[in-house]
Amino acid sequence: MHIIPVIDLKNQHVVLAKAGERSNYQPLCTPLCPSADVFEVIQHFLTLYPFKQFYIADLDAILNQGSHTELIQNLLQQYPDISFWVDNGLSVVEMNQYSYPSNYRIVFGTESQTQIKAPLPANSILSLDFQNDTPLGAQSIFDDSRFWPDSVILMTLNKVGMNSGPDFKKLAYYRQHYPDKNFIAAGGIRGLTDLQELIRLGIKTALVSSCLHFGKLTASEIQSLS
Repeated sequence: MHIIPVIDLKNQHVVLAKAGERSNYQPLCTPLCPSADVFEVIQHFLTLYPFKQFYIADLDAILNQGSHTELIQNLLQQYPDISFWVDNGLSVVEMNQYSYPSNYRIVFGTESQTQIKAPLPANSILSLDFQNDTPLGAQSIFDDSRFWPDSVILMTLNKVGMNSGPDFKKLAYYRQHYPDKNFIAAGGIRGLTDLQELIRLGIKTALVSSCLHFGKLTASEIQSLS
């Protein structure tokens, strides 16, 4: 099992995500890290475990309320040996307007897409976004797997930060119906037991946040999953 910490950025701070209600997200202050500064948050994560990937959601960009482009560029430069998976609301039609460093992976969230007419770049990641059981974004993207890259996040926003467990039913459905894809669990993971169940379902990667911040997933447990 591959564990990837999540960092949500809003108003130049790392925020604690809960239930996908982004207007209510507050600057981070947790047992793991009392600071909402992104560089301090990453250092605390790295003190816990030598993570090689991080997932970043630029919420301002996703909501069309600004962006953290400069901050993310600084992260890419400061940590050249770490891969950053970045969802900044980029649409498929915009992707060719930019050049990216080698440690940047584009995440295309369906909530930011109106349509996809051609296969996404092989190294990109598609995030199938849900609020409860409602798909966010064009239904055609969810229905046509021909254009999906190999790596696909199943993001259940209402589960985020709620300590209620991931959406095992949805994860099992997609794993069964699209066995050629590498599905990545996101939303609601509480700790080791949930991760072990995900492994049983054939899920090999998970995005986590709250369970790290509140000590529900330890370094030894992460190591035991690798």
